[in-house]
Amino acid sequence: MLYPQAVNRRAVTALILLAALLGVCIAARLAVGGTTHWGQMWELRGQRVLGGVIAGSSLAVGGVFLQCLMRNPLASTDLLGMGSGAGLAVMIVSLIATATSTGTVQAGIGLPAAGVASLAGSLGALSLVYAFSQRRGLIDPIWLVLVGVVVGVMCGAGMSLVQHFMPLSARELASRWMRGSISDDLSWPELVVAGAGVLAVILAGLWYAPAMDAAALPDDEARSVGVQLSGLRFFLFLASGVLAAAAVVIAGPIGFVGIVCPHVVRLAAGPAHRPLVIGAALTGATLLVAADIAVKLIDLPGGRLPIGVLTALVGGPVLVVMLRRWARAPWSA
Repeated sequence: MLYPQAVNRRAVTALILLAALLGVCIAARLAVGGTTHWGQMWELRGQRVLGGVIAGSSLAVGGVFLQCLMRNPLASTDLLGMGSGAGLAVMIVSLIATATSTGTVQAGIGLPAAGVASLAGSLGALSLVYAFSQRRGLIDPIWLVLVGVVVGVMCGAGMSLVQHFMPLSARELASRWMRGSISDDLSWPELVVAGAGVLAVILAGLWYAPAMDAAALPDDEARSVGVQLSGLRFFLFLASGVLAAAAVVIAGPIGFVGIVCPHVVRLAAGPAHRPLVIGAALTGATLLVAADIAVKLIDLPGGRLPIGVLTALVGGPVLVVMLRRWARAPWSA
């Protein structure tokens, strides 16, 4: 029988600070660029802020779910190929839409079609990685990462191939979206629907948090305290796919958020999953909103820098450090 666990003072303090930091970043993003014609600017800036919050929290919480599901600290939507798989599916549907003159890149095919394609692609990629990373019926941590990288590279190559079949007018937008960029084409109703879906998944994750804590134990011990592992794993599998799909539809394939944010929160708030899920959502949202501020402030001759480039520049070195630490002391929770 699982009972709710009290959240300690350290976790509460960390969550309050993370929420305050997110508030500061949102205020800064709304103010960047001046406040003249505020009504018109709020429409665009508010959409980008909400899109960044939804995509960032989706990627970070998806990383928490995958790390629990796979029992691997390196599991995330990008390293397991889910972001690239979702992106490939959206690109294929977009190509069909352009061929029939019904739309262009992901926003042009409509949120429902893009969402379904993205969900199918992310779950398909995760299924392949899960199937091919097992050895003697168990997930091998090394094979998990290797297979995930291979699937991600192949799906990325598929996206590039599909892009070459698109009309010239759609290629530039597709190229930018493939490198990670918050869409300016999604409307407020579409963002609200996507945000409501992501919030529902995160709330469900909070409900399952005590079970996720117990799932770090060996299977027999977890079952002895009342954890239904098959149901939990199905939820984590489906929920991570939904979150990856939402992030890809809104901002394209963005890497490293799902790895960096959960581990930052673990250092600040501890390993318990209830504060971890909340903290990861806040940290992921903060990271993408802050990255969007940097994109706005960095003026390059070639145009706006894709957000995915900034997250890779931050997340890459962090991943290398994690790999070195994990090689010395493998993570088992």
